[in-house]
Parts: sequence; structure tokens; C-alpha cells
Amino acid sequence: MSSSGSTYGDIHRYEPARESTAAAITIVLLTVIEVVFVFMFAYGLVSGWGLSETGNMFLGAILAVIFVDLAFILALYRKEFLPDVVIVKKRRRKWEDLYIREEDVDGETLGDGAWDTVKRAVYPYYKR
Repeated sequence: MSSSGSTYGDIHRYEPARESTAAAITIVLLTVIEVVFVFMFAYGLVSGWGLSETGNMFLGAILAVIFVDLAFILALYRKEFLPDVVIVKKRRRKWEDLYIREEDVDGETLGDGAWDTVKRAVYPYYKR
């Protein structure tokens, strides 16, 4: 579904999410695996596995598996359960957010001394 509106904030394209049952079951299974690895990591930390070299590497590997599993859960959720929406944004020139006028792109001198010749371009985020 797309609209022909071109004003700021109009929805240009909207595609609903697929919401498949297989993706939901996969997310639940990955979440169970995530909880098991989190408990294994917590048990290893409490029981002192990190005091030996191999135990420390094992805890690092478990932590890596935890984050990779979480990445798969979030990627699958984003792909299957969030709609694809494109909205119309206002296009601006590069200098509009930084300066008041186009002539102020080079900045202004604030004083006559050597230390006082600071230009406004040094501080580009000047509030209007």
C-alpha cells in the first residue's frame, strides 16, 4: 500500500508484517536457549570458572553465544513482526541546521585580538 502524498509526515509505503507461526516458535525456542546459557554463565561466574585459563575462555565463549543468540532473536523479530513503513521527510541543505543564513557559512570574527578572532564556524551548532 502506497500513497501519493508528498507533505512532511505522510506515509509513502506501508507493508504489513508477515507474522508467521514458524517465526514465533523459533523465537520462543531461541529464547529458551538464551535463558539456559544465561543461567550457565551466571553459575560459572559464581562457582569461579573464571579463575583458570580454560574456564575464563569457556565463560567468554558462553557470553559470545548469548549475544549471538540475542542478535538472531532481534533480527527475526524485526523481519517477521515489524511493518515496513517509509515516511516522507523534509529535505534540507547542509548548512541550514548549522547557520542562520547562507552568508554565515564562513563565520564571523568576534574580536580584534589574536585570541579573540574566533569564528562562529568553530561552534557550528549556533541556536537560532
